[in-house]
Order: sequence, then C-alpha cells, then structure tokens
Amino acid sequence: MKKILFILVCAFLSVNLYSQTMPNVQVEDMTGKQVNTASLVGDKPVILSFWGITCKPCLIELNALNECMEEWKEEVDFDIIAVSIDDARFVSRARSMAKGHDWQFTCLFDKNQDLKRALNVSFTPHTFILDSKGKVVYSHTGYVPGSEEELFEKLKELK
Repeated sequence: MKKILFILVCAFLSVNLYSQTMPNVQVEDMTGKQVNTASLVGDKPVILSFWGITCKPCLIELNALNECMEEWKEEVDFDIIAVSIDDARFVSRARSMAKGHDWQFTCLFDKNQDLKRALNVSFTPHTFILDSKGKVVYSHTGYVPGSEEELFEKLKELK
C-alpha cells in the first residue's frame, strides 16, 4: 500500500511540476528596478537557477554555467537567469557577489521570496529549464560537478 501511495504522490508531483509556467511575480534586477518575471520568457528556452549567498554548490553551478554559456549558445539559443533568494538583509551582499563573479547572464533578486514560493523552491541550488512559452520542462535540486551537461542536453532537446 505504501508503495502505491508513493507512486501516486510522485505522479501527482510530476504532473504538477511540469504544468507550471513562469509566474507573474515582481523581483529586482541588479539596479534595484522592479521586473515582472513573466516578461522574462519569450522566444527561447531559459535556465532559471535559484541561489543564495551561503550556498557554495550554487556558486559553483553558476560559475560552471557562466563558463559553458558561450560555447552552448553556438548550438542552442537560450538565456540564463540566476535568482538570489536572499532576503532584504542580504540582498546588497548578493548583488555584490553577482557583480564580483562577473556572470554574463541576468541576475535577479527575490528578496521577498515570492518567486521562490510560486515555484515551490525549498532548497538551493534549484534549477529549472523553461521552454519558449515559459512552461517548466525540467527541474533539479543540488549540484554535482558536471551536472550542467544534463542541462545542455535538455536545452538541445528543445531546439
């Protein structure tokens, strides 16, 4: 009975996750300007990666994505959006870290954690791939060196 219940819960979560789309939430950009997240999806897939200043695996993953981005873009047109979930007390530190790493992708700051809640993010790093319509087509939590290649494979499937 427990096994059947587990399978049903997993099936529900899977259907629920992949029916999600980019929510309509206000976050801040690098300058502090309000940005509507729904406006960030358009004609190409997006890697959406949630991170925090105290999460070393997050920083390693984002640095790896930054290194791979230019090469990957030769094969697939996509965007990367890094979303800091650090609250108002730490948002200036998160901005400084993003600037210091010189990431060549969009960095947003979800200091009220509205986007985090809307996408049911519990742990960081949590990375999504959204298709060109803003629908979640892939999700994973955690980072192991080399796992960014799985993201690239998923992006290529969306070409």
